[in-house]
Amino acid sequence: MEKKLLIVDDKREIRQLVKATLEFEGWEIVEAETGDEAVATALIHKPDLVIMDMVMPGKINGLEATKRIMSDPATTGCKVIMLSGSDLELRDAALEAGVVEFIQKPFSPLDLIHKIEAIFGDEG
Repeated sequence: MEKKLLIVDDKREIRQLVKATLEFEGWEIVEAETGDEAVATALIHKPDLVIMDMVMPGKINGLEATKRIMSDPATTGCKVIMLSGSDLELRDAALEAGVVEFIQKPFSPLDLIHKIEAIFGDEG
C-alpha cells in the first residue's frame, strides 16, 4: 500500500526537492505552504509522514502546526520530520512536540531517504 506524505514548506524549491527525492520511493505526495494549510491538509489526507519546515509565514509556524497535527485524534499516528534552517536550539522544542527526526537545512536527499527508511523500517 502506498504511503502518504505531506510536504510543508513555504519555499517551492524545497518542496520540489523533497518530492523529487521521494516520489520514486512509492509515496503519494501532497503539499502545503503554511502551518495553517498543513493542519487542514493533514486532516483531509491523513498522511503517514509529514516533512515540516520550522519557520513559515502565516499565523502558525511548523512547531505549532506539528503540535496541532499530533494532538488531533484523526492524525495522531502521523510521523513528523522537522526541517529547519535555523539553530539547533529549536531542535529540543521540536522533539518535545513529538517529531521523530530533526534535519537541518541544507540537507542531503540521500540522508532524508535513510532517515525515513529508519522510521518506517521495511514497511515501504
